Amino acid sequence: MTWSVKGWCPSAYRPMVSGDGLILRIKPRLGQLTVDETLLLADLAVCHGNGLIDVTMRGNLQLRGLSTEAHAPVLDALLAENLIDRDPLVEGRRAMVSTPLWTEGDLTHRLGTALIETLQDLPDLPEKMGYALDTGPARLLCNVPADVRFETAPDGLILRADGASKGIFITESNVIEALTDLLTWFTDSGGHQAGRMARHLATTELPARFQVAKPGPVTAPPTPSMTAIGPMVGVAFGAMSAADLAGLIAASRPTHIRVTPWRALILEGGTPAEHPGFVTDPTDPILRASACPGAPACASSTVETRNLASDLAPRMKAPFHVSGCAKGCAHPRPSPITLTGQAGHFGLVKNGRASDTPVETGLTPADLMERFS
Repeated sequence: MTWSVKGWCPSAYRPMVSGDGLILRIKPRLGQLTVDETLLLADLAVCHGNGLIDVTMRGNLQLRGLSTEAHAPVLDALLAENLIDRDPLVEGRRAMVSTPLWTEGDLTHRLGTALIETLQDLPDLPEKMGYALDTGPARLLCNVPADVRFETAPDGLILRADGASKGIFITESNVIEALTDLLTWFTDSGGHQAGRMARHLATTELPARFQVAKPGPVTAPPTPSMTAIGPMVGVAFGAMSAADLAGLIAASRPTHIRVTPWRALILEGGTPAEHPGFVTDPTDPILRASACPGAPACASSTVETRNLASDLAPRMKAPFHVSGCAKGCAHPRPSPITLTGQAGHFGLVKNGRASDTPVETGLTPADLMERFS
């Protein structure tokens, strides 16, 4: 089995082919959807897909299992409700993740609104590049993929290139000017070839003017619990059924849904509700596990992943990753234990990524259950 890393991510206008059909991505503005919008997506997943919805690491949602013929009616439905931009260029550029606990009119909300309104005027960037609005009281998004980071610092607001330890002080009045300056440097210095900011900085020196201020303190992301804006529930492996989502909404009765980058949803204005399709216990061992869809849902995978991850979770003491192939889509960063699918078996990687050289190969699920007993 061969695999390849795409130079782009699925979008509404450009869905990606997988083993279970087309994957179509929706990017909620600032991670927020109304209940009606969420139920529309659930309905589209059932009527035109396989009834499954992904919650991604960038706080997006993905409809799975769509046929080629279903793309046009789904696109029409999303456009009718303004869930995607009418300009495919702007929609493609709207790769933005924000700290999900923002409130109406606060700094994150204001910055996010300004950025969305300016996307069409920014320099052209590689398709996988994106922005993180980590502008709450403490930083939450350090481990969330992004290329340009807006962050709070002890002395104000900074703009930081991913891969650099320091950023530049900005204000709300000059944020777009500073962002344009950084992105123009990126493109003029050959960043398109690297494709991502951190990868570019690994070989190209960032000008000193972009490295002035250290970002502020980091805090751990919230886990399933009651937050200031509503209950947060985990989504095991970031995969949920449309029926479960509709059932959760009926039980909690929120006003909005916040999609987080931690494979979890916040039921804004809702009441706590137990639902078997979601994780409400912050100590549930399934929260330690990352696993991609695996075979047969993904054509790059030769192994089943999520049943194994579920079986292993109670046995594992630390976060772990089960990847169907060396791409490591479910967890691109290093993990204490990574199990990588290889020609129907698994390779064991310690303190590394799915693409790293395993210390053991040819392992079966039975071998792994015995190993971690």
